[in-house]
Amino acid sequence: MVNRMQFYIDGAWIDPVVKKSTPVVNPATEEAMYEVALGSKADVDKAVAAAKRAFETFSQTSREERVALLSKIIEVYKTRMKDIGAAVSDEMGAPLPMAEKLQAGAGLGHLASTLEVLKNYHFEEPCGSAVVLREPVGVIGMITPWNWPLNQIACKVAPALAAGCTMILKPSEFTPSSALIFAEILHEAGVPKGVFNLINGLGPEVGAAMSEHPDIDMISFTGSTRAGVDVAKRAAPTVKRVSQELGGKSPNVILEGADLAKAVTGGVMHMFNNSGQSCNAPSRMIVPLSKMKEVAAIAKAVADKTKAGDPRAEGTTIGPVVSRIQWDKIQKLIQKGIEEGATLVAGGPGLPEGVNKGFYVRPTIFADVTNDMTIAREEIFGPVLTILGAKDEEDAVRIANDTPYGLAGYVSGDTVESARRVGRRIRAGNVNLQGVPNERTAPFGGYKQSGNGREWGKFGLEEYLEVKAVAGYNAA
Repeated sequence: MVNRMQFYIDGAWIDPVVKKSTPVVNPATEEAMYEVALGSKADVDKAVAAAKRAFETFSQTSREERVALLSKIIEVYKTRMKDIGAAVSDEMGAPLPMAEKLQAGAGLGHLASTLEVLKNYHFEEPCGSAVVLREPVGVIGMITPWNWPLNQIACKVAPALAAGCTMILKPSEFTPSSALIFAEILHEAGVPKGVFNLINGLGPEVGAAMSEHPDIDMISFTGSTRAGVDVAKRAAPTVKRVSQELGGKSPNVILEGADLAKAVTGGVMHMFNNSGQSCNAPSRMIVPLSKMKEVAAIAKAVADKTKAGDPRAEGTTIGPVVSRIQWDKIQKLIQKGIEEGATLVAGGPGLPEGVNKGFYVRPTIFADVTNDMTIAREEIFGPVLTILGAKDEEDAVRIANDTPYGLAGYVSGDTVESARRVGRRIRAGNVNLQGVPNERTAPFGGYKQSGNGREWGKFGLEEYLEVKAVAGYNAA
């Protein structure tokens, strides 16, 4: 039984200082499933004090001790995969098979890849007569989103543990149960008390208190650019490190000569995955102007086969979006696309056919979009694809980079060499060529207003390490 009315602080489940809660709504039914406790600044103070005490000893643990700890966490995590998948499916609407395999699987993947990095990482290296030491940053505040809950929790918690840091996690109030299960996993695996703490709560209360707290040494935040700006402003007076993975409006450039059927089909399917609720979704498909009609026809065929429906029903491709707030925002942007003159190829406003409740969005495609339209500028965060035409390769690169975001980019060409040529010119932290997915050991993060810092693999571990130079260490 997941304990939703308490917080995990200093190795135990405790009541909030002030009793306050909010309902968690199933987006497929629009019905409240249960209540979850909401924290306050007083709860943050408790958790930070516990993490600060624990840092004194956990920061001194050996690599071998932390390898053993991560190994045990992985062992326990594997026994809870179905529980995590069910919780994610119920709370954010992902189809159950996808939630069990991809959502829960992403968390396991980050734990496993971090373990391998830790086994071989050099925390010390000579530098002339000095030695360079890499030491844990300290107490970390972690704020994670609802769209890929375990992915974002694990890719923060795993490297922080590997580095020897202690932490306080504030997961999204929309998806609390998977995070609470994660806390149970860490407890069962024997994470020392105070090393990992969890408080549920709202951003303006718990998130703000964490960002401002003088005894939190670093904030790792994933969410919207708007919220990220607020976190950075609040963190500035204490000069704490801030690492952020924010929004995106990622270009998917399909070059002249590319296999259109393969590239367009793959791009549309990727865009619709997780109901379009991925920060690195390829939401702007940029194609040769002369191929616009052909591309639109291929994209429409994919949309027509994409079934929005009950996350637990067989044959469902995508579930609902997470909340009424998100649904309303997406509907307004779809309507804006129509008003601004884009060609509606598939989908459109309203609920899918045969659906009368739930936050379901019709899989929607706009063609003949120009990069000054609202739907090409704003992150929609739903199953809505925009297709833009480019006169030539140079124009495609210009359009791709004409955005305040820079999280991801995608390129398909007639050869890998042509894809590489364009990929090098895209101003983004991650670029995928020829439909190849992300490599979990490679860095993940953004340029421009998509954030700063990197997660995943060795680069993710180094976010949680301070660099110390000790002169004379190797002197005779």
